[in-house]
Amino acid sequence: MTRTPPKSGSGDGKPGKPATDRETRLKAALRANLRRRKAQARARKPADGAGDKD
Repeated sequence: MTRTPPKSGSGDGKPGKPATDRETRLKAALRANLRRRKAQARARKPADGAGDKD
């Protein structure tokens, strides 16, 4: 019994889409998550650092 690998990485059964389409979507999602996390980290920091300086 030999198993044939799926023709596309998406799993929807359409052979027209290459696996690189999935990689492109994953990279875009990763960049969006990183931007969101950086924005949240900036929002948590005290403004201008005026709290600790003498």
